[in-house]
Amino acid sequence: MENIEDTGREPILKLNSVSVSYVAGKNAVNEVSANIYPNTITGIMGPSGCGKSTLLRAINRMHDLYPNVKTTGEIFLKGKNVLQMNPMEVRRLAGMVFQQPNPFPTMSIYDNVLAGYSLNGIRLSKKEKDDIVEQSLISVALWDEVKEVMSKRGSFLSGGQQQRLCIARTLALMPEVLLMDEPTSALDPISTNKIEELLLDLKKKYTILIVTHNMSQAARISDNSMFMYLGDLIEYGNTRQMFTKPKNKKTEEYLTGVFG
Repeated sequence: MENIEDTGREPILKLNSVSVSYVAGKNAVNEVSANIYPNTITGIMGPSGCGKSTLLRAINRMHDLYPNVKTTGEIFLKGKNVLQMNPMEVRRLAGMVFQQPNPFPTMSIYDNVLAGYSLNGIRLSKKEKDDIVEQSLISVALWDEVKEVMSKRGSFLSGGQQQRLCIARTLALMPEVLLMDEPTSALDPISTNKIEELLLDLKKKYTILIVTHNMSQAARISDNSMFMYLGDLIEYGNTRQMFTKPKNKKTEEYLTGVFG
């Protein structure tokens, strides 16, 4: 498996022989190695059940929540092995956005943005809270839409607005990396377009990994793409190059709709 080289820059994320198993002796993700560079969008593609989301969740230790799931190998985030760090710290540095928008239903829009701080027991002054909420909502182009209704519940918003609120909640903790598990699959085309435009803007500040079933989305927004099949990373490279001249026959078959 070739790796992307980016001369002059250190990878922000390094995956070294990462395997994940739900059942002893059977890997859902098998020996994946890849370098991810700062301020890029990496699309992770492949048919259902190929290990895309499993790989993404390994990066921020989500599998720790399930005692039977085992992760091996090394995952370095800015030079630190996340498998040896405090999981709460890892989840702050590598924030996750899920497929279904999931604002906390009993919390106001304001409190939703700050949820990471309250869940981690981090105390802030009123001014710090106000600044974080405003900046986070500006970052996701939601501030002007909600600034007059901050005390309303997050569930009052439309699906696309809810997903932007969830992204704001992740950004509030000032992560290094954004992990997105099919963040637009539950949204209509207009909301999807807004999220895609948002991600292209956010990559100026963040490094983004996005699991997507939507090949045209990967082609539109990702700099680099990974193609996974049955737990293996089959091909990883520049998105445009992969879509026009895939190096592996399986990648070509997937991209041309022969399987998947």
